[in-house]
Amino acid sequence: MGLYADTYRRSLEDPEGFWAEAAEDVVWQKRWDRVLDNDNEPFTRWFVGGKLNTCYNAVDRHVDEGRGAQAAVIYDSPVTDTIITISYAALRDQVAAFAGVLLKYGVGYGDRVIIYMPMIPETVIAMLACARIGAVHSVVFGGFAANELAKRIEDATPKLVVSASCGIEPGRVVVYKPLLDGAIEASAHKPDTCIIVQRPMLEAPLIEGRDVEWTAAHTDSTPSDCVEVDANDPVYILYTSGTTGVPKGVVRPTGGHLVALKWSMKNIYGVDPGEVYWAASDVGWVVGHSYIVYAPLFQGCTTILYEGKPVGTPDAGAFWRVIAQHKVSCMFTAPTAMRAIKKEDPQGKLLAQYDMSHFNSQFLAGERCDPDTLHWTEKMLKVPVIDHWWQTETGWPIASNCIGIECLAIKPGSPTAAVPGWRIEVLDPECNPVTVGEIGAISIRLPLPPGALPTLWRNDDRFVESYMAAYPGYYQTGDAGVIDKEGYLHVMSRTDDIINVAGHRLSTGGMEQVLASHQDVAECAVLGVADALKGQVPLGFLVLKDGVNRPDAEIVADVVRMVRQEIGPVASFRQAAVVKRLPKTRSGKILRGIIQSIADCQDYQMPATIDDPVILDEIAATLKALGYAGG
Repeated sequence: MGLYADTYRRSLEDPEGFWAEAAEDVVWQKRWDRVLDNDNEPFTRWFVGGKLNTCYNAVDRHVDEGRGAQAAVIYDSPVTDTIITISYAALRDQVAAFAGVLLKYGVGYGDRVIIYMPMIPETVIAMLACARIGAVHSVVFGGFAANELAKRIEDATPKLVVSASCGIEPGRVVVYKPLLDGAIEASAHKPDTCIIVQRPMLEAPLIEGRDVEWTAAHTDSTPSDCVEVDANDPVYILYTSGTTGVPKGVVRPTGGHLVALKWSMKNIYGVDPGEVYWAASDVGWVVGHSYIVYAPLFQGCTTILYEGKPVGTPDAGAFWRVIAQHKVSCMFTAPTAMRAIKKEDPQGKLLAQYDMSHFNSQFLAGERCDPDTLHWTEKMLKVPVIDHWWQTETGWPIASNCIGIECLAIKPGSPTAAVPGWRIEVLDPECNPVTVGEIGAISIRLPLPPGALPTLWRNDDRFVESYMAAYPGYYQTGDAGVIDKEGYLHVMSRTDDIINVAGHRLSTGGMEQVLASHQDVAECAVLGVADALKGQVPLGFLVLKDGVNRPDAEIVADVVRMVRQEIGPVASFRQAAVVKRLPKTRSGKILRGIIQSIADCQDYQMPATIDDPVILDEIAATLKALGYAGG
């Protein structure tokens, strides 16, 4: 039996022993009384009775252990032409100082703080300062619409908001303060204080009596030490971006979060203390929480805080420049980023300009990674390219090739297998396991491992209804897929992306995989649209690589033939359209459901996270040309 298989078996047969051993790598003020309390399933608690502090484990312990001079954070901002390195000792001092500011303005243990910020060092400092004093932070993606920010303010009821005057996008300044003011005006709950970072590109007007500038807020404050926090107290709330109603506030428990993330850095990502690790995401998303801020600092790594894009800041070699300049050993980004780079520099000419000799591995997550993107990335980087899968709710990977334990064979289209601690099963609608190779609902057998959400913020009923009711005894991931005969997981699509074509259940993700393999296709999406005869039929959208000059009709004919050959006539895949771009969220996820609603003449709510609403008009025009009434 291989080391991975042995480790995985041990994590399921003796979860208490397994996670107690992992917890020895964390500094506790008081050890736990009980490793696992599952007496009130599904409300699982880990390390019951334990006391510890997230900020101490992320920052102070490394100073105390003699590595204060090591770089903790490298802030790299091509949009402002700025690079700043912050050592662990300097980070400790700045976090302690801002923790004192929070206390000065009345924030205490258990109070909530909303952080509405761009990718700047003050964002990380604010997060860690909250954890230092036992306050609960809730980061909201900078530039989020005022009405969505208002919903989060109402639900979290923060005593204080930390924000900035603006964010910087390529070629434009995103003004934050009017959005914040509008959100507070619309919210029934009013925070007492707003602390504003005034960026030099734009100074925001401050409201007297409520708003305080960041530097001025430090006047007459005293730096704070770390406080003991109960292992099952929340370290943060992160809201999922639902399209209707109040977003779900995912709660992250302090102890389980710390243990699981610290364990993941070595065992999943293969990264040791002192190495430079980079997650190219945003602190507004779960990736930013887990793998820009917390896990790399727990492990004593140097983390990159990048304020830029994969292309356009200044070109498609931006990522390679960061990796080479800062000697990054492991990087994590979304497949969308790689597709964007591939579209602009398919031959990797910009990559050839940089020394990548110290770069060891590339991780991808956030959406399905089609085999074509995986192969291209492997060809370019010449290191293991690891597709892995997880969710906001889980906080850390569910399925991955755990290269720190044992690097298994890479199977394109699969995030490999379950990470130790996660028991993955594929179920039919009656909650029975499907046969090997059949598609079904990917579900996790309870109890969930440390770090996963124990509930939703002040809403146990919604937690059960949203995640636990459909498949009793399991967490419902909302994703559909298969486990093949070798035990590899294949995440095909969201469960609502399984379409029913004349009684056949088919995955749109499987069709997308075929379309993405076409040599001229940079990006694609497939969705099911209503059909009077078959119930639903698939419809494809194609974004072509730069420089392709073949007629669109030829490429469409190619992909229709490919789907027929690889999936079969049963798919009824007969239509596709070439478009300039696809509607996406700011985190890069394609809004397939919105396209489907337009095609089927259904009402939809404009997602707060949409990157550019104008794209929907272009899609509607394309649908109209294809003969869909919704266009």
